[in-house]
Amino acid sequence: MTATAQSSATGDEEPRSGGAPPPDRRGDTVAMVVGQWRAVHPGLDTGPMEVIGRINRCAALLQQAEDAPLRRAGLSRAEFDLLGALRRTGHELTPSELARETFSSGAAVTKRLKQLGERGLVERRGDARDRRVAHVRLTDAGRDTVDGILPAQLAYESAVLSGLDGPELGELAGLLGELLVQLEGRLGALRT
Repeated sequence: MTATAQSSATGDEEPRSGGAPPPDRRGDTVAMVVGQWRAVHPGLDTGPMEVIGRINRCAALLQQAEDAPLRRAGLSRAEFDLLGALRRTGHELTPSELARETFSSGAAVTKRLKQLGERGLVERRGDARDRRVAHVRLTDAGRDTVDGILPAQLAYESAVLSGLDGPELGELAGLLGELLVQLEGRLGALRT
């Protein structure tokens, strides 16, 4: 059924400003919310809500799933992100650098590093020139933990995305990448 035929069948023929495409009729939660807003404010362009709402809803659902392989290993996503940043960069990082790498607050990084240190996954060493600065590195156990979990985590993420085929995944990744570059540029400039 075409979008026009769907609109006629549902009685939803309100014009949309900004030339945005008609809403997706897959029946997701955001489509329902957008429809409700359109009933209350028929003249508003809900296009941004259709994108941002779906991104937020997907993020919330993914966080609720709690990344099964990470949970089985006793790690949170945030802890794994810290370990992963140390593993993929291949060198020591300061807590401030880790905060930037993982989009976390300094206080949150400090707390997580303390917990990971107690578990023997990371080590801290003081800076020879500045006692206020610490350098963090993975221990052998930390490196083994990351390397052991990563294949299972990627397989889990593949299963989560299994409803999309290769070209759809590539297109979605490309579009999200473009959005991310724009947001990092604009919102990053607003934060400084």
